[in-house]
Amino acid sequence: MIRTKKLVFLSLVCSTLLYANNIKNTNATNLDSITVTANKVEENIKDVPQSITVIDGTVIEEKGIKRISEVINEIPNMNFQNSTNGGMSSFRGLNTSMFTNNNPVVIYVDGVPYYDRVDFNPSLENIERIEVLRGPQGTLYGKDAIGAVINIITKAPTNEWSGSLLAEYGSDNLYKTSFNTSGAIIENKLFAGINGSFKKEDGWITNNYSGMDEDANKKSDRKTSAFLLFEPNEKFSAKITMTNNYEKDYFMDGFSADPSIDINKLKREDAENVSFDVPAYERTKVKSENLNLSYEFEKMRLESITTHKRVDFDGEYDTDNFSNTPSDGLSQFNYTELKTWTQELRLSSKDQDIKWITGLYFDKEDRSQGPYGVEQLYMGGVFTGDAYSKANSKTQAIFGQTMIPLGEDFELTLGGRYQKIKKDIDVTAKSSWSGMANPDVNYKDEKTWNTFLPKLALMYHINNDTTSYISVSKGYMPGGFNYYPSSNDSSQNSFEAQKSTNYEIGLKHLGENYAINLAIFKMDIKDIHVYKQLMGGTVFATSNAEKAHSQGIELDGSYYITDNLQLSAAFGLINAKYDEYDNGTRNYDGERIEGTPRYTASLGLAYMQEKGLYGRLDIHARGKTAFIDGADNDNLVEADGGITSNIKVGYKTKSFDVFSYINNITDEDYVSSYMSKPGTSWVGFNEPRRFGIGIKYSF
Repeated sequence: MIRTKKLVFLSLVCSTLLYANNIKNTNATNLDSITVTANKVEENIKDVPQSITVIDGTVIEEKGIKRISEVINEIPNMNFQNSTNGGMSSFRGLNTSMFTNNNPVVIYVDGVPYYDRVDFNPSLENIERIEVLRGPQGTLYGKDAIGAVINIITKAPTNEWSGSLLAEYGSDNLYKTSFNTSGAIIENKLFAGINGSFKKEDGWITNNYSGMDEDANKKSDRKTSAFLLFEPNEKFSAKITMTNNYEKDYFMDGFSADPSIDINKLKREDAENVSFDVPAYERTKVKSENLNLSYEFEKMRLESITTHKRVDFDGEYDTDNFSNTPSDGLSQFNYTELKTWTQELRLSSKDQDIKWITGLYFDKEDRSQGPYGVEQLYMGGVFTGDAYSKANSKTQAIFGQTMIPLGEDFELTLGGRYQKIKKDIDVTAKSSWSGMANPDVNYKDEKTWNTFLPKLALMYHINNDTTSYISVSKGYMPGGFNYYPSSNDSSQNSFEAQKSTNYEIGLKHLGENYAINLAIFKMDIKDIHVYKQLMGGTVFATSNAEKAHSQGIELDGSYYITDNLQLSAAFGLINAKYDEYDNGTRNYDGERIEGTPRYTASLGLAYMQEKGLYGRLDIHARGKTAFIDGADNDNLVEADGGITSNIKVGYKTKSFDVFSYINNITDEDYVSSYMSKPGTSWVGFNEPRRFGIGIKYSF
């Protein structure tokens, strides 16, 4: 009966989307002209020998995408875990490296990198398009792009000033406002723009502990950005961009539970009422400056991108997320300050038969962490651990790539990057048990990782609309150090670089009204970064699993049924397993890699037009996902997946857009993140059903 009601409801939704007034879209559908900059030169998407998903600014607005986690939700075989200590992504079996703090998916916003797990949510205002480049991207993008790159391109200003204002209200007392404007100060010479957003919500969890804020997982988010663009002539341009972002998220989108409870018996409604006695929050402040200089020669383009960024992260947590227990008053804490400088110089071809790009890259990262530690019960007493560290990293790289036509139907891509990364750390770890101080652990270390990252791809143009390709590329994430060492032994507190070899074959068809993108991949991974617990969960460390592999298929596409009615879909199927891994407690050979859903899928139906009634329905699904159960001898537990659906309906005039939406229509719930140790577990869930209304004014 319930399933029948859901089908009837979805049928009514689809009927609503199909019933709209007769205003035609003045923009003709033309999928075969999609241009991307995946190889840092402009190309038609079907001519790039790798799997790419492109989300343009209109679709971002239609779907109400506001966070990077919602972008990730659109990509086959990509996953996001919104857990404590920042956001963590995974792709094709590659997970976040906890003590390099780096995600396997790197974000770039007009050349500014976002890769750290405490700085992984840039602004999505004023976006022209988002290109998601799947597979290792180290040859051109370097850093830690072992899995994928999310390349965000902002809108270019015009002579005429234009912009928008948005106001939105939704469930859990959600307030969201945003603004965006840009235009010319001096026509054709000097342009400026500013945009910002503010969001605040009370959250869906209530803390019933006396004297604590009832809104347990409330959130606030403010992002601002401004730029100046100087173009004195057709050849030279200089753009400076400044951003200032602030986020504060309280508690977690879940709760702590008895780790002996079956993971699939944990429900989101069980997390709606909690009681904990220590304030829990994560606060992130980000300030960045970016200078982009470009000069156009007759056959070449020279570009310089300089960035500076400072990230301040403060995290406080209740040790057990409960009250009226022996752990009352005990906390965990993480205070981190990160400063980065990057410089890239690149020279690329322009209007040449053989396309090429070459360049130099440098970065410097200074990380100060501390206090960083925990207070918790251990063997009948209170164990207190606290570490203060200074870690520095320097990267130097030279890279190049060329795309060579071989006759009329083939194109060969050859690329390579030589990269040198030097890291050092100086950390003092303090600890005590039942008031008795233990000797300090002083650990200093320095290591250098040198590597060459080649790429080889061959593309075949089957016809004007269809291409196929085969590619081989190397992925790389450097090693690092344990920020909370238990000894001064380098072999116990450092880990090696993670390396991968990715093999991929693909097929692309891009016609006037439909597009298909198919990729089949196999990845061999060595020295995969893994996260484990020591001393009963009082110490966490990263080490290397010897070998692993992942293989699967990714399919996405879209079809314009009419100029206004579009059907889109994406599907990813993956088998990711350890081949050789023993963590000292048990052997994982042949077992699934944690944090990787067995499959992901999405289906969308949209009726869009410039004026009048519009709407869209989006359905997302994910399969079972494995997690390591630290409370049960590090065994793997598998959480069921789920299917969620969103609907948005609105009406547009020349200047106004009034809309309403329901996210997670059926209030589906599933476990999205899980970590446990003896005595407790941290369980994260997907968001509950949400209603909202909004209005946008454009000028």
